[in-house]
Amino acid sequence: MNYLDELFANMYLLVFIAIVIPFLISLRMFLIIIYSVRIKNLMDDPVDRSMHERTTPTLGGVGIFITFSISLIVLGIVAPLIREDLIKLLSIIVVCITLLFLGVKDDMIGFSPVKKLIVQIFTGSIIVSTTDLRIASLEGIFGVYEIPFVLSIILTVFVFTFIINCFNLIDGIDGLSGSIAILICISFGTFFCLNHDYLMVLVSMVLIGSILGFLRFNLSKTNKIFMGDSGTMFIGFLLPYIAFSFLIMNSKENIGVTIPNGIIFTLAVLSFPILDALRVFIVRIKAKRSPFSADKNHIHHRLINIGLTHRQAVLCIVLTNSFIIAISLSIQGLNINIQLLILIILSSSLYLVPFMPVCERKIIKIKNEE
Repeated sequence: MNYLDELFANMYLLVFIAIVIPFLISLRMFLIIIYSVRIKNLMDDPVDRSMHERTTPTLGGVGIFITFSISLIVLGIVAPLIREDLIKLLSIIVVCITLLFLGVKDDMIGFSPVKKLIVQIFTGSIIVSTTDLRIASLEGIFGVYEIPFVLSIILTVFVFTFIINCFNLIDGIDGLSGSIAILICISFGTFFCLNHDYLMVLVSMVLIGSILGFLRFNLSKTNKIFMGDSGTMFIGFLLPYIAFSFLIMNSKENIGVTIPNGIIFTLAVLSFPILDALRVFIVRIKAKRSPFSADKNHIHHRLINIGLTHRQAVLCIVLTNSFIIAISLSIQGLNINIQLLILIILSSSLYLVPFMPVCERKIIKIKNEE
């Protein structure tokens, strides 16, 4: 092992480098993209359901992807990855490119929900077939342990598609989708770090660094840029990929750190995008509308209507999600079905506070004062 191998074999140094390098690259990358988007007039114009009032550059996802892919490939070459990890890395990049182009086309000229679903299912099938990444067990939820092979593939592809759309739906206010993605990466990335999984540490931490650079501009008043579908599509794919990798590693017997009933922890980490999506899907279907039709009925919209700023709403949601994650870790000793019940009740109670009658009255009061 040469000096460079020894350097990057240090897990904590690798974590630091994997965050800092993409962050620094992204600062220059987004300035270039913002300038190019303005020259080409590829801007996002405000509409009735928009939370912004000025024409704003979009395609922020392109900057995140370029930063993420360059950093991941370079660090993947110098990090101590085995051949199997390099194949997985290549599969990740290929699928991300496919979803990136889908998102770019949707941002620029639009793309029908059905066609998007077909592409999402296709990419999910590719990653499952090439890496054998799948949900193999429910760990005892409702008495179900091992899942039949074919059913596990179908379930995994479905969850991939569902989470991609969940993440796309929460991209409604400045900083929210990026902050939630960072929280998810930190939650699972810490586990990978403790167990010295170099590939997944790189994927998690490089994505954090790339998104941090994006947030620097997404939260800016002068050089603002939106993530757009170009970002939510491929990031929405990476999040379940990271989650499934956690579940697979957590089920192994020869690792140093495990989380009992890891599927509960996974649901807690992904609780906000999942619950928000399920709620709006149910509301839209009850109203006899397409579940993919747009509206301003998300949790983050309600927080804004109550009077919170974008940053305050994001902070409120991230802290709530973090609290739910902490609770999921503190109840590991309970029966898994009891844990699931607690998680459902706690998540529903906390995330749906903005829809309580007292909040509804405040919203009405604010509208009357306007």
